[in-house]
Amino acid sequence: MTPARDVEPASKEGLADGVEGGLPAPSRRNARGERTRARLLEAAEAVFADLGYHDASVVRIAEHAGVAAGTFYLYFESKQQVFEEVVRDLNHRVRKTMTQASEGAPTRLEAERRGFAAFFRFTAEHPALYRLIRQAEFVSPETLHYHYERIISGYVPQLEAAMARGEIVPNDPTVLAWALIAVGEMVGMKWILWDDHRSMPPEVFDHVMRVVALMLGASETGAGRARPVRRRKS
Repeated sequence: MTPARDVEPASKEGLADGVEGGLPAPSRRNARGERTRARLLEAAEAVFADLGYHDASVVRIAEHAGVAAGTFYLYFESKQQVFEEVVRDLNHRVRKTMTQASEGAPTRLEAERRGFAAFFRFTAEHPALYRLIRQAEFVSPETLHYHYERIISGYVPQLEAAMARGEIVPNDPTVLAWALIAVGEMVGMKWILWDDHRSMPPEVFDHVMRVVALMLGASETGAGRARPVRRRKS
């Protein structure tokens, strides 16, 4: 799970660009305004994770951030907009975390090992990622699609490059990317979110990486084993 490093327009990642969601940002250009906005996003992450979207409120978010409710509306138009911004922010941070962790890996399998480890650490520190993504299916389906499509768009080219180098067996890179993401999410949900572990148990992580190696068709040296490939029917 190692999406490629990329640069997005400021409005996509919640960076101050003078206008956010149609609202002027008179104070966001200074450091104090940025700190306030960051506190509101952090508070919204916590409130949505604890209460869920429907029971959360702008008042609770503002209280958690230590600001007046009116201050909230200087930065966001509504509860839904801040929800969407929190999902985008988490998406940006988890991709950055995985990318930085896997940089310089000598093989695709080692890149996956580092990326999976970084993902599990991030989700242990930010369990809201799971909870908000599940809620997004009903609150903001387009934001749910954004979350996965951003990861996939960087993941597929890396898998294609590894196939071209002969590090992993030829396969449909899009199917493989979705399958690898599913492994990470489901295992993380079970052993981190449900079992409330502070980190992924080492023995579980080792088993996950054996599964990943089988999916890639890669040995511990990173060389792909040639085998016939069945293509998807269009």
